[in-house]
Amino acid sequence: MSTLRLYAIAFLALLVTSAAQAQGTIANPTAKPVIVSGTVPDEATRQAILSKMRSTYGGDRVIDQLGVGNVVAPPNWSEHVQKLLTPDLKQITAGALSIDGNNVAVRGEVTNEALRQQLVSDFASRLNPTWVIKNGLRVGAGEQQLLDKALADRIIEFESGSTKLTARGAQILDEMASVMQKLGNQSIQILGHTDSQGHPEANLILSQSRADAVRRYLVSRNVAGDRLSASGMGATEPVASNATPEGRARNRRIEFRIVSTTP
Repeated sequence: MSTLRLYAIAFLALLVTSAAQAQGTIANPTAKPVIVSGTVPDEATRQAILSKMRSTYGGDRVIDQLGVGNVVAPPNWSEHVQKLLTPDLKQITAGALSIDGNNVAVRGEVTNEALRQQLVSDFASRLNPTWVIKNGLRVGAGEQQLLDKALADRIIEFESGSTKLTARGAQILDEMASVMQKLGNQSIQILGHTDSQGHPEANLILSQSRADAVRRYLVSRNVAGDRLSASGMGATEPVASNATPEGRARNRRIEFRIVSTTP
């Protein structure tokens, strides 16, 4: 389910829910109706909010359950709320925008890290300094899936006991670099893993060195270095049994993870 909710407690309550299902998203014109409910201080505010929602999502999609009640809003509250109700919201799925007086909390999924930061920055620029915005947006699974699909469970190979990539390992990284360049400013963590053979400390050092080598190679292929971090995990995160040669081969791997930081 993809949702967009706006609500406030204490001073007033405003709730917007998209009932879009499965393939539907907020940005998808075929998504199911958006329900606007809650309590606002006066009829003019109610109509203004409904007008903004209808212009954003289409009048046929907006279901009006918004009421007027005995609530006290901060100065110019209606005008500030309307500045948040823009088409930018359609870029957020499975999320919520909470408005409690002058406090705003936005959460949900967006497609990349640059958009995660830009949306909240844009919201803040429309409000005065008395408003506080908490960024609870996260990067959706789509970009991680792109990386996983590009790697396709292949092993990035190194020469035995070395941090030097084999020709096959370099070829896979060339493909990964091409995908990473399409992910905008998204941060990516490179994780090096080993099997359980040998001394744990030595495995940790080797996994870090190989993760560093992968980072250097990707930078040489025009992936921005400030987007990449490298960490060695040693043998602490196996994906197969270390009791067999096949399992140990699977555990000796490089993994790529999308990083979505919180403020």
